[in-house]
Amino acid sequence: MIILDNVSPGGRVAVAMSGGVDSSVAAALMVEAGYQVVGITLQLYDHGQMINKKGACCAGQDIYDARTVADRLGFPHYVLDYESVFRQGVIDDFAESYMQGETPVPCIRCNQRVKFRDLLTTARDLGAEALVTGHYVQRFSNPNGAQLHRAVDPNRDQSYFLFATTQEQLDYLRFPLGGMEKAETRDHARWFDLAVSEKPDSQDICFVPSGGYAAVVAKLRPGALDPGEIVDLQGVVLGQHQGIINFTVGQRRGLGVSAADPLYVIRLEPEAKRVVVGPHEALAKHELLVKEVNWLADPRLFEQGHPCQIKIRSTHQPVDAMVHALPDHKAKVFFSLPEYGVSSGQACVFYDQGQVLGGGWISSKG
Repeated sequence: MIILDNVSPGGRVAVAMSGGVDSSVAAALMVEAGYQVVGITLQLYDHGQMINKKGACCAGQDIYDARTVADRLGFPHYVLDYESVFRQGVIDDFAESYMQGETPVPCIRCNQRVKFRDLLTTARDLGAEALVTGHYVQRFSNPNGAQLHRAVDPNRDQSYFLFATTQEQLDYLRFPLGGMEKAETRDHARWFDLAVSEKPDSQDICFVPSGGYAAVVAKLRPGALDPGEIVDLQGVVLGQHQGIINFTVGQRRGLGVSAADPLYVIRLEPEAKRVVVGPHEALAKHELLVKEVNWLADPRLFEQGHPCQIKIRSTHQPVDAMVHALPDHKAKVFFSLPEYGVSSGQACVFYDQGQVLGGGWISSKG
């Protein structure tokens, strides 16, 4: 049985329910522990458009699944319409980032601008002492504020996607699955006899369930598929492309040009609609600039530089680096060894022995 720290026995907790197995098990564990559970689901899409699309969340079938779990476990369930907020804060930002030659991470923006901001407000309005989610991260209480740590299961860890969680939000959030492996979560779902126990995990970007993000961007931003040149580092034209949104930094396959040695996308120049390619060694980065930094540790620790482990993509292993705090919520990161495929628009997250110290967005200006 999982007992939440600093929550009254039998107290009211709100559970963010996406309709998947993880959030459903989180809700069931709260019922098992004797809390007064209230389920909240955000509808982020039109029901008719998304109901039959696999891999989506917070729409159609998933809302039905969340409600079915709530009925099975006997607690109230509310669905809140956040389509317009999600479109403005996540989908439009996603499209605009690609137009700027960046590689965005919309799941982080969703947590930052929709789920953790508005769900927390609703949970408090409902009188909940905490908001519970099915994320695979660990939260540890500390006299100076709660700490965010990587999950026990490294293959399921979602701490990278939660770096933008503020200290105030983290103090209110709880993550009962952070100490479990995914197989254990599935076992709990079967034990609680939940209809979603065998439901597959969502894949790809939730509002692009087919994986065809370029078509989504092109629909939202006229000109996204405008043609342009593919050039080498000296500016020699090697070929033509049909939209820079079809390319990401570090990409090797599908460039549409031939050369004696392998070529990689080194950078994108959106204003000139140009894709610059070159050898792998040209991807090496010894430092980068991070903007919109959210600190979950005292930023004064970083004024003279502080050693950390850094992740520059969700699938990357942390690497050693030195982080220097700068004014205006920025930071400079110096890698111990060069990193390859650093892409603006991705998140850069700072760790120390599994604890999230902060993070921000990789800037193209550094």
